[in-house]
Amino acid sequence: METKYIFVTGGVVSSLGKGIISSSLARLLLSRGFRVTIQKFDPYINIDPGTLNPYEHGECYVTVDGHEADLDLGHYERFTNVHTSRANNITTGRIYQSVIDKERRGDYLGKTVQIVPHITDEIKRNVKLLGNTGKYDFVITEIGGTVGDIESLPFLESMRQLKWELGSNCICIHLTYVPFIKAAKELKTKPTQHSVKQLQEVGIQPDILILRTEKDIPVSMRRKVALFCNVSPDAVIQSIDVPSIYEVPLTMHEQHLDEIILRKTNTPYEGEPDMSRWTEFLDKMQCAEKTVTIGLVGKYVELQDAYKSINESLFQAATYNNHKLNLVYIHSEKVDDDNVAEKLAGLDGVIIAPGFGQRGIDGKFSAIKYCREHDVPTFGICLGMQCMVIEFARNVLGLKDANSTEMNPQTPYNVIDLMEEQKSISNMGGTMRLGAYDCVLRDGSKAAQAYGTTFVSERHRHRFEFNEEYRKAFEAAGMQCVGENPDTHLVEVVEIPKLKWFIGTQYHPEYSSTVLSPNPIFLSFVKAAIDNAKA
Repeated sequence: METKYIFVTGGVVSSLGKGIISSSLARLLLSRGFRVTIQKFDPYINIDPGTLNPYEHGECYVTVDGHEADLDLGHYERFTNVHTSRANNITTGRIYQSVIDKERRGDYLGKTVQIVPHITDEIKRNVKLLGNTGKYDFVITEIGGTVGDIESLPFLESMRQLKWELGSNCICIHLTYVPFIKAAKELKTKPTQHSVKQLQEVGIQPDILILRTEKDIPVSMRRKVALFCNVSPDAVIQSIDVPSIYEVPLTMHEQHLDEIILRKTNTPYEGEPDMSRWTEFLDKMQCAEKTVTIGLVGKYVELQDAYKSINESLFQAATYNNHKLNLVYIHSEKVDDDNVAEKLAGLDGVIIAPGFGQRGIDGKFSAIKYCREHDVPTFGICLGMQCMVIEFARNVLGLKDANSTEMNPQTPYNVIDLMEEQKSISNMGGTMRLGAYDCVLRDGSKAAQAYGTTFVSERHRHRFEFNEEYRKAFEAAGMQCVGENPDTHLVEVVEIPKLKWFIGTQYHPEYSSTVLSPNPIFLSFVKAAIDNAKA
């Protein structure tokens, strides 16, 4: 069958959940046996979010092939169980960089390079890149930002051209917000009408409207929206708030979103999507009565999107362990040796979060020392693992000034040091150790028991590493280096076997945890926290 293209745009306000709608639709189509992928087009001029502060853009997600991507790609993978790649996340910066490189090479044969057709052609080429592989029946493309933003105009123009060129093989879903005015006790559809009008002004007629709302929208009101926006009444769908994002695919299917799309793209289908494994997960989530309390120690805790993949991985692991998750955010800048017992009181397990830079690092050391001495299940990820190593060096090996050369380039005990291949790098963007790398785990270690194998592949995002020169001293004192890269012998996993569960990973296992395939090390950590609570 010919590849079908589905565009998802947003109007009225940002943060409506275009990524969740795109992911939910992909889940439904996959459950019907179609081959689906999702891509995100971001209108900002950064090449990728790798150099962006989490306060600006939330978590930076890393794909298997080493691309630093928008956090929505995390949603795509968690919902679909399908790996994304560099081709699934395009920014305005990437588009302009590609066009300028072609211009410098002379590819345009001396022509004046313009937004139309050169920028729009490059956008269209990237839209169709995944479809042209022959691997997918549907390519869902989410356009970042809000209709009316000056930044997204070239993307909308490209989409208008594609709708014209591809006919019924290309449709547009427009997601808008229907506010409830409390004083008037009324839902208002005027913002939606204006948003659709803005789309129509750039030559795009949406095929389906999804109305984001906190209150149920009456059928009569939805008919009114259909009439005013030139959309068939059955294609106006509401997306009402639900307790969990993982319930959204079911609410969309109840309103026949998947069937409407299959009809509008002239795609033959029969029967219902097989959502049995998905509903099993939701049943576990809804039936869980006991709660496991995990503390997350990090410096971006006031912005929960900064740790989005970790939050979701913990939630999945708690659900599969038949528990609700109570996630407590602890600001590492507000933790010290004097208050750490009070800050970590009542926690069944502790995550030491990843990150970069000096800010908040002393609080992480205090938390790790307390957890190690009081045998609280502890999981350190990336910088969290490096902090475990530094704390152990200082307080067990007696190397008082031990540090990472990231924090103190003059440290006499550089237990964490810059990777050899990073020493000549001056550009910050896209130059870290990125993407999936193999790791061999020591047989019998807690990490190997968690995975049920001694060979794993996990994703990385770091510049600094455990210093091999100190390995013997650490192992003699009780911190074992139980995971290493088979090619470089880079230490990937450390653990203290005599403790209940005290593991640090240089890699980011949260990136590969999905609803249908939760990451085994998160399952093991949460189980240890539950056992700790019982004890």
